[in-house]
Amino acid sequence: MNRRRLRPLYLAGIALNAVAFAYAVTSGTWLYAAAFAFVAVYLVVRLRMLSADR
Repeated sequence: MNRRRLRPLYLAGIALNAVAFAYAVTSGTWLYAAAFAFVAVYLVVRLRMLSADR
């Protein structure tokens, strides 16, 4: 897959993890919230690495 097609996938993953994080925080499941936050941070780092390779 090329970079142009990966960018929307990373953005969608970040958005979905943000929604899941918010839901986990509001329901009080902090372990799940931490896992979603970790995955979102990982996706942001990968997106930054993808953008920096240009």
